[in-house]
Amino acid sequence: MNDNEPKDFIRQIISDDIAAGKHEGAVVTRFPPEPNGFLHIGHAKSICLNFGVAEENAGKTFLRFDDTNPGKESLEYVEAIKADVRWLGFDWADHLSHASDYFDQLYDAATQLIKMDKAYVDSLSAEEIRDYRGTLTEPGKNSPHRDRSSDENLDLLSRMRDGEFDEGSCVLRAKIDMSSPNINMRDPTLYRIRKIAHQNAGDKWNIYPMYDFAHGLSDAFEGVTHSLCTLEFQDHRPLYDWFLDQLSLPHRPRQIEFSRLNLAYALTSKRKLNALVEGGVVNGWDDPRLATLAGMRRRGYPPSAVRDFIGRIGVTKKDNLIEMGVLENSVRENLGDEAPRRMAVLRPLKVVITNFPEGEVESMTAMNHPGREGFGTREMPFSREIFVEQGDFMEEAPRKFFRLKPGGEVRLRFAYIIRCDEVIKDDVGNVIELHCSYDPNTRSGSGSSDRKVKGTIHWVSAEHSQPAEVRLYDRLFTVVNPGSFDDVMPHLNPDSLEVVEARVEPALRLAEQTVQFERLGYFCPDAVDHSEDKLVFNRIVTLRDTWAKVEKAALQQQS
Repeated sequence: MNDNEPKDFIRQIISDDIAAGKHEGAVVTRFPPEPNGFLHIGHAKSICLNFGVAEENAGKTFLRFDDTNPGKESLEYVEAIKADVRWLGFDWADHLSHASDYFDQLYDAATQLIKMDKAYVDSLSAEEIRDYRGTLTEPGKNSPHRDRSSDENLDLLSRMRDGEFDEGSCVLRAKIDMSSPNINMRDPTLYRIRKIAHQNAGDKWNIYPMYDFAHGLSDAFEGVTHSLCTLEFQDHRPLYDWFLDQLSLPHRPRQIEFSRLNLAYALTSKRKLNALVEGGVVNGWDDPRLATLAGMRRRGYPPSAVRDFIGRIGVTKKDNLIEMGVLENSVRENLGDEAPRRMAVLRPLKVVITNFPEGEVESMTAMNHPGREGFGTREMPFSREIFVEQGDFMEEAPRKFFRLKPGGEVRLRFAYIIRCDEVIKDDVGNVIELHCSYDPNTRSGSGSSDRKVKGTIHWVSAEHSQPAEVRLYDRLFTVVNPGSFDDVMPHLNPDSLEVVEARVEPALRLAEQTVQFERLGYFCPDAVDHSEDKLVFNRIVTLRDTWAKVEKAALQQQS
């Protein structure tokens, strides 16, 4: 961030803390994902914020896995999360940690709370605990086990740890205030029994700490100065601070909340995303239609564009729904200057140039980027038979249709002007071929003709072009806020993926980078399926925001 730019409220707090000498001027943050799924665009905001403010102040950021729920966690997710953070452009150096690294310290903290009469083992069932907790309008009531002695509670906790009790038979709870207006303060659970091996800690433990207990203390153990989290944790902050107040710790972190990133037409609920993956609705966590970072990476989104998008939306305390078009515009702007141009025909229509000599091939010089001379040029073969887009021909065209039509002329990009002389149809009346003639005096760049036509279209040589599978991705959902529905299945967009058999110019056979298919959009080779033997390209984004009006209207109606 430029020093002259206005600071968001979090950066202002950190700046004020540094000026006041808090934490001796140190800035330590953490990004604490749960390894129970792949990261999504919402996590990108937290990653950019936590790593960003630390980098800006010569601080450090811990990548700390919140691995307190072993039944849903795996090493696959751990490695995927690491890859996503690196892809976004951030490095945790040697500051990789896990909540499970502190299980011994957390257990010691729990025993301290018991000795201080601030925690107890409760033998109520989960349903009974819910009933005793009360409601938003009615206070809770004390558990009949709340007054167990410290010695009894220490003994019970030790036996819980050793695996003596069944899952669900008892839990360790903090002793705070069952009449608190904040339900989070009504004797929250600190430990529950889970007889399951842990992906990092092995089979040492039969009990595992709850997030609220482990998180704040892990922050303190690591010397975190500013614990940045989303607004849903605002009501948990009194509990975060309560644990720090009760225990003697060498460091005191501060929790600060900001609004989460809600993206229109996208889903960021891990539970709902997992249902789509497990149900085979999408092709894995890296399906390019998902707003997961793995999906965005496979689709071809540049990480710099994602960071730019995060910077544009800013950091506030107000929840809102961000237009998908804002993200896509960041992608377009990033790729506009960097992606070389190529030609591809997605829905081929054969054109026979009847007055071009049979068997002859000309080489046409094409610019690799219209605004970047340093990108150079390439040669494209031009022959008697070419392919053009089906949509670039209309038999009964309106007056302002400046592409191919019977008797009409158009320029082939980097080549000649052609005229449509004859339309060939099949037995049921479908147009299957055009017969055209070319003007040999109109070769592009030759300066031999001043004749102009209003339309220019792209093309590829029928003989020399390569077949390619092109995947045209679009919004996965038809509603602006799919996350607001319990069941998202009725709101899936049936047109979210269209696969076409295209023809692409020869230079794309060895493509390894993102390119612009002229007039069509930005595309990249698929990271999994593309090879020299089978060309597979993903559409990253169209050249224009075709959803803009629809999205604005939907968001206005939503608000």
